[in-house]
Amino acid sequence: MQTVYFRLSLTAEQIRSYYEGVARQVVVRASDGRRVQFPAQWLRRFVTLEGVHGLFEMRFGDDRKLIDFQRVGD
Repeated sequence: MQTVYFRLSLTAEQIRSYYEGVARQVVVRASDGRRVQFPAQWLRRFVTLEGVHGLFEMRFGDDRKLIDFQRVGD
């Protein structure tokens, strides 16, 4: 199993493009330097009036399929 951590800080204005379907993928740089790309829809449950902010964790199985995606800190 692999675990990837990354910080994300998107304002409400920035996240709007994902909701409107203009941007479908989010690309981030993980804390270990890897580039990670995932569907923007995965962020929906973390959106607040201020946008999306925090430290996130993604866990993948040996088959590289997502097992869990959660916010683990501010």
